[in-house]
Amino acid sequence: MRLILYLGKGGVGKTTTSAATAVRAAELGYRTLVVSTDVAHSLADALDTPLGSLPTQITERLWGQEINVLDEVREHWGELRVYLSNLLRRRGVDEVAAEELAIIPGMEEVVSLLHIRRQAREGNFDVVIVDAAPTGETVRLLTMPETFQWYAARVMDWEPTTLKVARPLVKQLVPATDVFAKLERLTKGVEALRATLTDPQISSYRLVVNPERMVIKEAQRASTYLALFGYPVDGVVLNRVLPVDQVEGAFMQELARIQQGYRQMVYDLFRPLPIWESPYFARDLAGIEDLAMVGRRLFGDDDPVKVHFIGKTQEIVKQGDEYVLRLPLPHVEIGKVSMTKRGDELFIEIGNFRRDMLLPTTLAERPARRAYFRNGVLEVFFGPPETLSLKTDAQEESTPS
Repeated sequence: MRLILYLGKGGVGKTTTSAATAVRAAELGYRTLVVSTDVAHSLADALDTPLGSLPTQITERLWGQEINVLDEVREHWGELRVYLSNLLRRRGVDEVAAEELAIIPGMEEVVSLLHIRRQAREGNFDVVIVDAAPTGETVRLLTMPETFQWYAARVMDWEPTTLKVARPLVKQLVPATDVFAKLERLTKGVEALRATLTDPQISSYRLVVNPERMVIKEAQRASTYLALFGYPVDGVVLNRVLPVDQVEGAFMQELARIQQGYRQMVYDLFRPLPIWESPYFARDLAGIEDLAMVGRRLFGDDDPVKVHFIGKTQEIVKQGDEYVLRLPLPHVEIGKVSMTKRGDELFIEIGNFRRDMLLPTTLAERPARRAYFRNGVLEVFFGPPETLSLKTDAQEESTPS
């Protein structure tokens, strides 16, 4: 069983990349399902085939699906939503507000992932490829298993103590016992989902970027949060690269030159991950033949289904009152470490190597105290958050200049 999820900023070409990967995988003999979790589905347009909420066979080994999130929520959460809504109303919550509050935050994301995991687990497919929503929504989706489990535990605490004790005796008389039993099963399913999504032998996350500064920054941030939550990234797709030797005209040549600078930035920022490149095609791409061509250009002789990288691109651990950011840089020559921090950005230089890192909130609010480069790993130490001291007017007057 393999799960491959493509992430990236809206408009970078995730859907085409996902569909092209799926077509290439099917060509290589894998029973392949490509799934869209984006509310604004465009997978059917890329495949040039109508798709529904159930897998639709497109070729001998290729299926496509656009998940109907509302149907999935009703299936997994219908009875529980009615029960919680009634409970909230009895506690004085407005009826409309009760309906909204009865949906656990991120429920849509959770049920989408549960559906995908079920498809992969049932063995009907060798690989499930996910065309995910834009980066911010997908990162939220991937952090939902933890949030869901916390929220569900709070909901479980609402069950009256007497009902918990008497559950075996009154199961037939009190429908709520079945409701909470279903919530328990759902919570266990989410626990198993979390294990699947963080297993590098099963799940891989691939970032899709264009050679543009803002796109690269967003992908960088996504990579940071994926690493923070233990989700294994195994590659980056650099999409829509202009071929320098084929462009004509001063404007296009200048654009291609600028792209080359950002192209190098992608290789510098995301090493040691493999980078797959796809050129900027001069026409719209749709249908199996076009996607097969893109898949071959993208991966060449590589098997897109195999795991291409296992290891941590970065790690955050706590040591006493400090946090340590560990960044493997196996191909960097040893040299003096220079470091500058501005807000949530950390600028690092080691010899002729330079990296601009986006920090998670945990580290952004802490001062970077020192850094060491040992055995191919950069370690940056962050101290406790700095506190602001407020001075009175009298103190200001007495402070020497």
